[in-house]
Amino acid sequence: MSTTQSERLRGLLEPLVAARDLDLEEIEVTPAGKRRVLRIVVDSDEGVQLDECAELSREASQVLDDSDVMGGAPYTLEVTSPGADRPLTELRHYRRAVGRLIKVQLTAQAGAGELVARITAVDESGLDLEVPGVKGRKPTARRVSFDEIAKARVELEFKSKSDKRDAQQDEKIDENKEEA
Repeated sequence: MSTTQSERLRGLLEPLVAARDLDLEEIEVTPAGKRRVLRIVVDSDEGVQLDECAELSREASQVLDDSDVMGGAPYTLEVTSPGADRPLTELRHYRRAVGRLIKVQLTAQAGAGELVARITAVDESGLDLEVPGVKGRKPTARRVSFDEIAKARVELEFKSKSDKRDAQQDEKIDENKEEA
C-alpha cells in the first residue's frame, strides 16, 4: 500500500474509529487473487466486541464507497481486533496487558535471551515484572526498560494465576464448611 493511500485511509477511518472510543491499530491492504483485502485492526482498553466490529464495518464501508481512496478495483473489507498473540509495541499495549504473562525477547544490552514473566506495573519508561520461580522457588521481581525489549507478546494461559488462587480459596471455604 502506498504511503499516500495509507494516509488517505487513515484520514478517512480514524475519525470513525475514535468516535467509538477505539484505537486504530493497523490498516493493511493485501492482494487476494483479483481482489484486495482491506483489514482494519481496532482495539480498546476494554477489548472489542463483535457487534462493534460489525457496526464499524458498515460505517467504514459507506465512507469508503463515498470516496475514491480504494480506486475502482474490488476489495473485501475486514474489521477486526488484534488477537491474543499480537506483538506488544505501544505503551497502551503493555498497560492493557498488566496481570498477563508475556514473553520478552531482550536486546543485547539487556543480556539478550528470552524472559517469560507477568507484568505487575507499567510506566513511561518500562515494566515491572514478576518472574516465576523455578523448581519451587519463589517468584522474583524484575524491572525492564522499554529500550531493553527487542520484541514482546502476550503468552496465552489456559489457567491464570488468579484462577488458581480463586480455586484454592474455594477449596479452603469448602473445607471450612465441612468442619463446621
